[in-house]
Amino acid sequence: MQNAEDAVRDHAREVAPWINRLARLGFFAKAVLYATVGVLASAAALRLGGSPATGSLGAMATLVAAPFGRVLLWTIALGLFGYAAWRVIYAIVDPERKGRDAKGIVLRVSSLVTAGIHVALGVSALKLALGDHTAAQDGRASQQWTARVLTTPGGELVLWGIAAGFVAYGAYQVWRAWRAKLDRGLALGHISPTARRALIHTSRLGIAARGIVFGTVGVLLGRAALHHDPRHARGTKQALGTLFDLGRGPFIVVAVGLIAYGLYQLINARYRRIEVA
Repeated sequence: MQNAEDAVRDHAREVAPWINRLARLGFFAKAVLYATVGVLASAAALRLGGSPATGSLGAMATLVAAPFGRVLLWTIALGLFGYAAWRVIYAIVDPERKGRDAKGIVLRVSSLVTAGIHVALGVSALKLALGDHTAAQDGRASQQWTARVLTTPGGELVLWGIAAGFVAYGAYQVWRAWRAKLDRGLALGHISPTARRALIHTSRLGIAARGIVFGTVGVLLGRAALHHDPRHARGTKQALGTLFDLGRGPFIVVAVGLIAYGLYQLINARYRRIEVA
């Protein structure tokens, strides 16, 4: 195992400049998607048109219809694949030396899961860029895999576990938004203290909003497990719709927070310290 890690680390050093660029492009891609979701949600909440319940795939469908939309979707797909590659290398090589204890293992496994999610998003972006508009059906994939889980032995317990994981992750993100020292992973040395505080406060709002959305996804998955009905599980689209039903005012805060999360991803694209090997 150690020899395999060393071999991957050696190869990672060779391609480090490319992985660095692709990871930054990935942060840019995430920025565009989250900002688009936030803008669409904000517009709906302010009664300017559109639906408040639009996830990442719906955002892609909106972008592909814009001028040069297909070029933008190709760029987003490349960025998402690049980001996934960085997360895989991070999980294998452990460049920040998180170790092999329980915390280190959890971080490396979560990095692999994150890579898988971004590969799936990248594939959807490619399909949309190639004209397959069925790829933009927000929530369909969530319903399909939830239905599969519920039909397997012990599937209901598995779904409860996944739901709990989403809720725990969402709660952690909200905690991280207010407690974590976000500037540790950012190279902000040459930025004025005032600008740095503004960037960090914006990042905190964005992380908290995303945490609330993920926590709501977990609640909906729990509802699907409780009623044994996959129709309750539709990802971020239904999560935003559920939050909208709770009140227009709080929903606007979440929607603006998603725009802030897009800005946070732009900050990462520019200032993130990206360790490869």
